[in-house]
This record gives sequence, C-alpha cells and structure tokens, in this order.
Amino acid sequence: MQPPDDFDPPVGAAIDLASGLRRIVAPNPSPMTYRGTNTYLVGTRELAVIDPGPDSAAHLEAILAALGPGQSISHILVTHTHLDHSPLARPLSERTGAPVLAYGGPEAGRSAVMQALANSGLAGGGEGIDHGFLPDRTVADGETIAGDGWTLEVIHTPGHLGNHIALAWEDICFTADHVMGWASSLVSPPDGDLTDFMAACARLRARDWRRFHPGHGAPVDAPAARLDWLIEHRMGREAAILDALADGAATARLLAERIYTDTPRALLPAAERNVFAHLVDLYGKDRIRPIGELAADATFERLG
Repeated sequence: MQPPDDFDPPVGAAIDLASGLRRIVAPNPSPMTYRGTNTYLVGTRELAVIDPGPDSAAHLEAILAALGPGQSISHILVTHTHLDHSPLARPLSERTGAPVLAYGGPEAGRSAVMQALANSGLAGGGEGIDHGFLPDRTVADGETIAGDGWTLEVIHTPGHLGNHIALAWEDICFTADHVMGWASSLVSPPDGDLTDFMAACARLRARDWRRFHPGHGAPVDAPAARLDWLIEHRMGREAAILDALADGAATARLLAERIYTDTPRALLPAAERNVFAHLVDLYGKDRIRPIGELAADATFERLG
C-alpha cells in the first residue's frame, strides 16, 4: 500500500485541512524529508503549533504570518528532536512567549539496549539530532494538553527516536515520523529502536482512527491499512534478513547490499542502519546472535 508520489503543496502557505487545522510545509525538501516538514496549527484563537520545524527564518515568518486577527500561539509542541522538527521551537517561543512542550531532550525515552550501544561508542547515522534541545515543560505518555477549544492527548511512540510522541486530536492523530504516507519510517540505532517501534505501531493499531497527519507527506486517510502495511513491511524485512542469514553469517552492511537491491547507493548507509535495527530486535528475540559483542559492525549468525 505505497501511495502515489503526488503530494506537492505550496511551501510556506497555511493550507486549511479541517476546521481549526492548518498545515504549513517548511522549505527543507530532501530524500529524507520528502517535500519538507509539515508544521500544524491547531485551534482558532489561541493556537497550538505542532513541530515548528527546521532552523529557517523563512519558515518562522510563514508561521507568524499565518496568524489572523485575534489569533496567537499558546503552545509549541515538538514530537521529537530531529533537526527537521525541533530547532525552530525556541525562536518561535521567543517571538510569541509560548512555552515549548516535548517528551524530553535528545536521549529521553531511549531503551536500555540502545543506551548500552551508545555507551559503547555507537553514534547516530547522520539523521541529525537537535542535541541542544531543551523543552520548557516535559509531557508524559497519556497526558492531556488543553488549550482554547482544543485538546491533545500525548501518546509516546518511541522507535524512530526514543523521545518521539504522537498527538491524538479526537479521532485524528498527528503521527509525525512514526507513520507517514510517502515512505516507511527510518529506525536507526542507537537513537532508533525497532522493538519499540513495532510495539508503538501495535498500540496505535489498537485504536480507531479516522485520519493521520504525518510529519512529512499527505494525510493518511486509511490509518489502519497504513499501519498494517507498515507492520507487514517490517516483518518482510525481518524474513528477508533471516533468509539471508540462513546462507551464512553476515554483517549489517552485507545484508543491506543483498536486500536493498533497488536502493540508490547514497541511501545504503541508512538501509544498513535499518538492517542493524532489525538485527538488534532479532537478537532480543533469540533468533540470531552476534559473533562477539553486539555492535553495528558485528557479524551475526542465525540460531536454529
């Protein structure tokens, strides 16, 4: 269920999506961000801004220009601390006086196994962490954030990043980078954790949603089907890795080259990170084991 590549909104314009909801696309298109980061404005008078986006003066002015007579920004919500989502939070707060809310700093919510990998020296794969990010207030899983005529529920959805949250607005969910319509989410250790990612997918799947608004790309109008595709996609990758390991022990890099045959070479490092995320998950399930210490460059062998 991969949708057509036809999302091409005007950059910097506030587009009405529903009553009390607008979207502004930031000017940061790339192979990892698609057309750019989606910033959402929720409310009609005192607004919540979800994911102010990258450090962009033009995008900051676009958000402020979207405010009509009698409108102001009361809350700034950051779903996770990648550089395409969080850096503009502080400048926007300074211009508006609105507090910045998030699950925590860059390492918040990181699983024990990923923390151990980070402690061993494994660095991120270049996804771009906003290391200086610090919210004015941290939010917790299940917490309700209420504003002028709107209410958002915090759902901790780690996996893409340990501090990643989704935000429920009645039967609509702002899924940020956990569920997107244009591609599957990157899961790159030590910041990304596939075990957590799959658990969060199952948690979202257990609820009845009408629409997802992702961090990149168009709205997802069949949320259950999209989650099913995402889960099946990951299970397919897992099966491909296990099949490849049946032919003999291999590293994440070798497995990525064998499995991601249609991926441009420039994106193979990201594919390798995705494979390593699967290998860590499979190790936790006792399906495989590293020969030696668990590490990104380890050779893995299948068990049984």
